[in-house]
Amino acid sequence: MSRAFSFPFDAGPFVWLLLILAFLALVFVVERAMFLHRGLVLSSDFIEGVRNNLRAGRPLEALAACEESPGPVPRVVKAALLRAANGDVAMRDAATEAALLELPVLERRLGTISAIGRIAPLLGLAGAVFSGFHLATALRDGSVYASADFLLLDVQAALATAGFSLVIAAACSLSHHFLVGRVRSIVMEMEIAAHAIITFVRHELPADKTKPI
Repeated sequence: MSRAFSFPFDAGPFVWLLLILAFLALVFVVERAMFLHRGLVLSSDFIEGVRNNLRAGRPLEALAACEESPGPVPRVVKAALLRAANGDVAMRDAATEAALLELPVLERRLGTISAIGRIAPLLGLAGAVFSGFHLATALRDGSVYASADFLLLDVQAALATAGFSLVIAAACSLSHHFLVGRVRSIVMEMEIAAHAIITFVRHELPADKTKPI
């Protein structure tokens, strides 16, 4: 009676490396997704709250709202507000500088996820080649003619390793695309928030409310 193929135990040593990569990719994707979800603050709602505080002549409360709100958008707005007394150019420069400081934090581990997606198929191919080499060696030695199970196990191991590596690559590619989209959304929110607050402070806020913060 033939023995059933058991994954990953019969798939060879390379599948264990793939499992480690899959686990690392899963941890990184979940961590990044949660981090970027917390950082995605809708600029329209947040900016309206800051505007209300500024209209009421409460600039310190506006800054406090920026400090208490999570994500990079409030930090960009805060940087612009701190330069409100120095003119449009100073506010835009401060907002740009704050946004540039946020970008490396937002893009952290995205490169690692992409690298895992590229490395996994190479490891799967290497595992399939080694399984094929093992099978060819056994055929040359004449040790597998008595049992087809031995031959089929090597074939199944090669296919399982290659297939699993492709699944990892596809999952990493989709996850990377999703996370990059979230980063772009946050960057867009930062740009919208910076433009809105600068326009409001310099052109819409009454003169008696524009005292330095």
